Amino acid sequence: MSLDQVLKFFLPKDRIFYSLFEEVSTTLVQMGDVFKKALEEKDLSKRDAILKSLEDLEHKNDEITHRVFIELGRNFITPFDREDIHYLATSLDDIADYIWGGAKRIVNYQIDDQYNTLPAFAEIIYKSIQEINKSVFALRDMKDLRAVTEACVIINSLENNADDLLDSTLMKLFSTQITAVELIKQKDIYQMLETVTDKCEDAANVIESIIIKYS
Repeated sequence: MSLDQVLKFFLPKDRIFYSLFEEVSTTLVQMGDVFKKALEEKDLSKRDAILKSLEDLEHKNDEITHRVFIELGRNFITPFDREDIHYLATSLDDIADYIWGGAKRIVNYQIDDQYNTLPAFAEIIYKSIQEINKSVFALRDMKDLRAVTEACVIINSLENNADDLLDSTLMKLFSTQITAVELIKQKDIYQMLETVTDKCEDAANVIESIIIKYS
């Protein structure tokens, strides 16, 4: 067997990790879009039905992430550090998990979102995921590293916006006459959605560390 044949045997087929990460980020885009549309829906029964549909996408994302870990065990040679592959897969999966966690809380708690905080968070999450998607697809050839860096900066800025949104909403809630139970429910939901943006920032940090290593 020639050296070329040996190398071909060990190299990941079809650069499988890139394809899997792109599949994950595409699913995240779908989740962000569904989540945003759900929270723009005024009919609460329709909204809840749309939110519940996120479960299938979250399960799909889990399956793809599991395939990443399987391929990590199968492949001797990987496109970048195995540790980075694990970190990226985990951070992207966390985004999906927390979106679904937020969706379940919205359906279960049925809060009075008097300040329209939910659609505002959905918009921030949607924009953050769009930037994550751009970054993940740019990893395959690593030609437009400036665009990746700019996307990561935008994600960090959006996370700051989410922090501000959470703080301002909680300040309003604590100054109003609502029951303790309602306050706890709303605080729980809003903090969960802010955590989604934290997870987007975590993923952006992993991507940024990868391009620094390989640029």
